[in-house]
Amino acid sequence: MKSARLSPCSLYPPDFTVKFSVVLTIGLNGNFSPGNSDIVPGLREYMYHDAAAALVRDGVLLAAVEEERINRIKHTTKFPVNALRACLDIADVSPADIDAVGYYFPEQYLDFMLNGLYIDNPTVPARYSRQLVKDRLSEGLGWDLPDDKLFFVSHHRAHAISGFTRSGMEDALVVVLDGMGEDSSGTVFGAVDGRLDVLSKLPMQNSLGLVYMGATRHLGFRFGDEYKVMGLAPYGDPGVYRAVFESMYALGPDGDYAFPGHALNMDYVGGVFFAHGLPPRRATDPVEQRHKDFAAGLQETLERIVLHVMGHWGRTTRHTRLVFSGGVAHNCSLNGAVLRSGLFSEVFVHPASHDAGTAEGAALLAQESLGATVRLKERLRSASVGPALGSTRAVEEKLASWCGSVDVERPADVVETTARLLADGAVVGWAQGRSEFGPRALGNRSILADPRPAANRTRINAMIKKRESFRPFAPMVVPEAARTYFELPDTAANYDFMSFVVRVRPEHRETLGAVTHVDGTARIQIVDPEVDERVHRLVTRFGALTGTPVLLNTSMNNNAEPIVQSVEDAVTCLLTTELDCLVVDDFVVRRRPGYMDALDDLVPALRPVTKLTRNTRAGRAGENVVSHEIVLDYAGGPRAAVSPELFALLEQADGVRTLGSLASGTGGTTQRMRSELHGLWQQRFFTLAPAAVSPTGHSRVGAAEALARR
Repeated sequence: MKSARLSPCSLYPPDFTVKFSVVLTIGLNGNFSPGNSDIVPGLREYMYHDAAAALVRDGVLLAAVEEERINRIKHTTKFPVNALRACLDIADVSPADIDAVGYYFPEQYLDFMLNGLYIDNPTVPARYSRQLVKDRLSEGLGWDLPDDKLFFVSHHRAHAISGFTRSGMEDALVVVLDGMGEDSSGTVFGAVDGRLDVLSKLPMQNSLGLVYMGATRHLGFRFGDEYKVMGLAPYGDPGVYRAVFESMYALGPDGDYAFPGHALNMDYVGGVFFAHGLPPRRATDPVEQRHKDFAAGLQETLERIVLHVMGHWGRTTRHTRLVFSGGVAHNCSLNGAVLRSGLFSEVFVHPASHDAGTAEGAALLAQESLGATVRLKERLRSASVGPALGSTRAVEEKLASWCGSVDVERPADVVETTARLLADGAVVGWAQGRSEFGPRALGNRSILADPRPAANRTRINAMIKKRESFRPFAPMVVPEAARTYFELPDTAANYDFMSFVVRVRPEHRETLGAVTHVDGTARIQIVDPEVDERVHRLVTRFGALTGTPVLLNTSMNNNAEPIVQSVEDAVTCLLTTELDCLVVDDFVVRRRPGYMDALDDLVPALRPVTKLTRNTRAGRAGENVVSHEIVLDYAGGPRAAVSPELFALLEQADGVRTLGSLASGTGGTTQRMRSELHGLWQQRFFTLAPAAVSPTGHSRVGAAEALARR
């Protein structure tokens, strides 16, 4: 219990003190690995992925941040110490203010997992989950967390409570489907009067998440690429492999279904299809029609099973509202099928339904453990609960430090200027305010473009995102125009978070060529002025200029990194992609002609996971052959060859001296070296940034030198 003095204008005397309950909890998810290494060598990339932290006060979500946004590792398994620090900074609280910490799996389950890792790695000291959490907090924050403030919670209940609490519903069917929880692959809850009761647990071998993940692997994609398979499915014919998929499972009564016991094996799907003449595709192989047909059959199978489960429990419980969470709930095509099924009158999907969302759930469950009430009646409308860019003045100072590489303009009306740029065909990076929680940019860390020319889809995929051409983009539309362009089902849904695929009206499919998928659908986001006034105004103004109040929206990043977080990330994206320009806060930013020469004024710094390796092997004639590589040392991290000259320069990188300074002793940089450096920067092997900024906001070196040359 914490005390607060009421204001003199209250009904109480000025010196009256009343006691009231204010409970502040942190939730965490992810692995226990420190920032510069893995807890054991060779840790798999799906071992407790998508690390995050969330801060909750009396049920209200104050801040939530995915660790990947800060450490810049997609789907990171690192302990979320940077995300935790960001949450504390956002709320301006210290560890001493925290009443409890929630972790997103039961302690015994985590310790069993750790024991398996230690058996396989006998030289690694055995330390278990409680001590590891405390160690990471002590190392990262100097926080000596008492044992009685650390709570371990049920994984699926953490998913369920985050979704249900933010849905604004008091009664609902709550369905959690993912890879696996501690004892099941899915859990069905009935929520009555705000209480979550378990109705059914799906056996581990029936994991739809793992089946989809295994199929993703069979198609030559990596962990975390399930959304690529979802995007590929509309190009295929589900009938081609329907019989094979139907042979893999059986639907039963009471919403049951069954896969064979060995379906838990990651190669289960691949083994079945290999036997039916579809060998695994390697990442370098072309995507052929048979792969598209396989993806279509997989998506159809997922939708059939999920609707079978939901249909039974909806009818049995008579719940007319649905909350859907877990990693499977990020399958937007499935969510659209749920809407069209008419099984429910309303559906809510949390914007962070994947494992990152369990950080929020763990914080809420920690509050429950302390006896606090966490049920709220307000539906979550905005996912912008991450770190902000800073004040306009701070943003201006950060941009000024990049003056050798970019030109910065502050127009009288940045929305009007941006709308005209978009109407004239520009592809614009758009960074505003606080970052979003979840895997999708929703208008604060976005790439925006005209949704009408189909060529924009190809251009952005190939030249900016550097990804597969079949990948779709989402339309952002204002509420007053949504039904004009899209067929919205009668089932109510929260369209704020780009969670549902709906049909584009036939008469507008050609008009919206860049955001209409091959099957005539689109993953829609409706932007309400009460939620994001600036973005609503931008879409509205673009509509006034073009007659189409819709924008193409995709996340601001390239294929090598997570969504950008900071001003520095956004400028880096501009300088390493073919974005036409960048809008940050009130400023329009463009690359300067000859910006590659200005790389000399930037400071290279190795990331905590960057390793430079020099390898020696025997050549054909028995001579020693030396090669140089740069590696991002985490599960699935990339590697690349480096020239001896650049390798020697990077070995000297200290995060203080500029590239030009480092190269001055070896005759300076060449265009070839700058080009090689830029290519590796595009892959985010290291950072390049202006020299340290002084308290006055001006770079001590680099920026002043660049200004002198202008």
